Amino acid sequence: MSSTCVKRSITTTSLVVAIKDHVSADLAGEAVILSLRNNMYYGLNPVGARIWALLGTPVQVADICEKIVQEYDVDVDRCERDVLSVLGQLAGRGLIEIRDATNP
Repeated sequence: MSSTCVKRSITTTSLVVAIKDHVSADLAGEAVILSLRNNMYYGLNPVGARIWALLGTPVQVADICEKIVQEYDVDVDRCERDVLSVLGQLAGRGLIEIRDATNP
């Protein structure tokens, strides 16, 4: 993944996907991720783990938000802000790739 992917802005129309260079596991509803690129472990709470689970194949951010709103008691605006924040953190750690919706 090039560094431009990490610096690309994430919007609700962006396609996002987990990078291949990682190992992850469910740990009592939370996720533990080992980046094979930097040998760092990362942990995600249950909602973050659900977002992570949706990143197995390229998915539009709006679709992630829709799933989270359906599954959790959260309003749409708050969900969008929080999902974008989580995805920004994952991108900053090099754990996801961001693609333009028009260029998957």
